Amino acid sequence: MHPLYLLISLCCSTAYGIYLKGHKAIRFSLLYMLPMVLMAMLINPIFNHQGATLLTYLPSGNPLTLESIIYGIGAAFMLMAVITWFSCYTEIMTSDKFIYLFGRIIPSVSLILSMALGFVPKFKARAQLAADTQKAMGFDISKGSFFKRAKIGIRILSILITWSLENAIETADSMKSRGYGLPGRTAFSIYYFNKRDKKALAWLIFCVIAVNWGWITGKMEWRYYPTLKGAEISLLTIFFQLCYMALCLTPFIINIREDRKWRRLQSEI
Repeated sequence: MHPLYLLISLCCSTAYGIYLKGHKAIRFSLLYMLPMVLMAMLINPIFNHQGATLLTYLPSGNPLTLESIIYGIGAAFMLMAVITWFSCYTEIMTSDKFIYLFGRIIPSVSLILSMALGFVPKFKARAQLAADTQKAMGFDISKGSFFKRAKIGIRILSILITWSLENAIETADSMKSRGYGLPGRTAFSIYYFNKRDKKALAWLIFCVIAVNWGWITGKMEWRYYPTLKGAEISLLTIFFQLCYMALCLTPFIINIREDRKWRRLQSEI
């Protein structure tokens, strides 16, 4: 909850999301996340009246403090950063990657999680396909009275539920017939652990250890109540901040480097 760390996380995740998804990330932030952030910023000062710096009194008679406003902004930034990081995760982590990482350790759980992660985009695509099919048959969900559109919507939902259940059963039967999860079963994968991955893993471990060291030693502390106060600025606190920034920027830098390398290889063909 340190303001500087929240700002670093939010800026890095937003930049990475824009790099991965382009204008879709900006539209998502403006349409969904910005109203949620504004709501979090407004709700906390209304219901939380802690803090020593009194600004004014609300119409209800409760005090409005500077600390409650700052805490609301910090909580909103944290919420926005977490959602943005997870949106980047869903863009990067496909089901085959997830199964490669955890398939041998927890085969059943990894299969269920990979199916769950891919459920939402598949459900949206199938919903659009079902709606288009119904529209071609003369049942347009965007036209007609409320009850007519509700009836068409229920029909589309029924199609989606049936389709999803059948697909889940077929997937389970297919994986079972292939011996998924049995001892000694091998699995094909295009991924392999090389020297580049070892270097990246060592770098991530270093950053994580440094950040946890800063947290344990109290160099990343920040309090909002009763007054705003954080750890004193020193070379060590700046070092921890740079390590956290490097950790957040690592996927962004790796993506840029690999994309440039790919474009260079394509130009040489």
